[in-house]
Amino acid sequence: MEKENIAVGLDIGTTKIVAMIGKKNEYGKLEILGVGKSKSLGVARGVVNNITQTIQSIQQAVLEAETKSGYKIKDVVVGIAGQHIRSIQHSDYIIRKNAEEVIGGNDIQLLIDQVNKLAMLPGEEIIHVLPQEFKIDGQSDIKEPIGMYGGRLESSFHVVVGQASSIRNVGRCIQSSGIELSGLTLEPLASADAVLSQEEKEAGVALIDIGGGTTDLAIFKDGIIRHTAVIPFGGNVITDDIKEGCSIIEKQAELLKVKFGSAWPGENKDNEIVSIPGLRGREPKEISLKNLSKIIHARVVEIIEQVFTEIKDYGHEDPRKKLIAGIVLTGGGAQLKHIKQLVEYITGMDTRIGYPNEHLAGNSEEEISSPLYATAVGLVMNSIENKTQSAIKIDTGVPEKTSVVRAPVILKQEIEEVENEVESQIGNKKEESTETKIRRSFFDRYVDKIKDFLDNAE
Repeated sequence: MEKENIAVGLDIGTTKIVAMIGKKNEYGKLEILGVGKSKSLGVARGVVNNITQTIQSIQQAVLEAETKSGYKIKDVVVGIAGQHIRSIQHSDYIIRKNAEEVIGGNDIQLLIDQVNKLAMLPGEEIIHVLPQEFKIDGQSDIKEPIGMYGGRLESSFHVVVGQASSIRNVGRCIQSSGIELSGLTLEPLASADAVLSQEEKEAGVALIDIGGGTTDLAIFKDGIIRHTAVIPFGGNVITDDIKEGCSIIEKQAELLKVKFGSAWPGENKDNEIVSIPGLRGREPKEISLKNLSKIIHARVVEIIEQVFTEIKDYGHEDPRKKLIAGIVLTGGGAQLKHIKQLVEYITGMDTRIGYPNEHLAGNSEEEISSPLYATAVGLVMNSIENKTQSAIKIDTGVPEKTSVVRAPVILKQEIEEVENEVESQIGNKKEESTETKIRRSFFDRYVDKIKDFLDNAE
């Protein structure tokens, strides 16, 4: 009997860390087996700034996911975000030795390898090289060049670049948590996989993922990724503003935002007031909901305007680049009351809230289909593409205490068996699409590079 392809995604966010274990069911939908969530300590604006605290938070989330699912996590696909991320457009070409032979996956790989050698700014590293349209001997707008004849193969690329040290810090945290890193994915791309339909990507759509520390943007048109950006503001700056504006502590500010907050000040009447308990026997504080909404509104407008500037920079106002499907909002910030109306008002574009439930199995918990989990669901989908066995069933014969100890030694034999099985299955795989091939081979090399670096650093 064929072993299940168990996939694991790890979303290292500024406010929370989520470990999610899932597999595809017989209908091709994603069945979530277990989710672990912990408060993210040691991450600011999507970047690790305290290794020890981040490791503890990862271990806590991983342990919870393992306990709930009954699976032991072996490796994870992790999301990369942060203000150090930038993207560039680049075109490159190769001249093939034999134009009489059809173009194969190795030709495309050769072209991608060439782009990977691009000179970057000091301390920067290429994360993704995503081919857009191909050109063969001057014939443009080719989406799938494999199987065609031609001497000169050219392509435009969307290249995502990040800070090498930040990426290595994430790798270090994961390895120190007793698990392996099987792939890196830009978080807005993972969220896009989870909440966007193929029709939207064809028509043209901007995905805005409002997280705790960053707001991520991914723009698609004609089914191809056209632009990505990470803006270093998110839900946390709104909470900070409430804290300062109302002179209350952070915990109370967060609760106020979630329970009573609105992005549209006109909604609240002047006499709507909420009372907040005072600290250590002090008098309770009375806060006007109208003032609260004004504070939230001012900051959300600032975030949306920055995102809209990026959308205009992409060229949305050009009729050929118009985003017909408008905007999809996701992430924790998308749950803010009236944010959809505010975004439509500022941008003049159709807007909807993106839930990851389209790809989830029908029996999934309601909580998982919240915009909060969009990135984690996307990372699990990405891990499924890797076709590896990322988690293995905990043997119930082993006493419970032993089963959840984070000691890789206990499972070494099981892991080796799984690895051998995965290797033996590689030969039987069907031909994969160009994109999947490119992603996999690139990630394999990239992850190996990080592993080498970490091993040598020790």
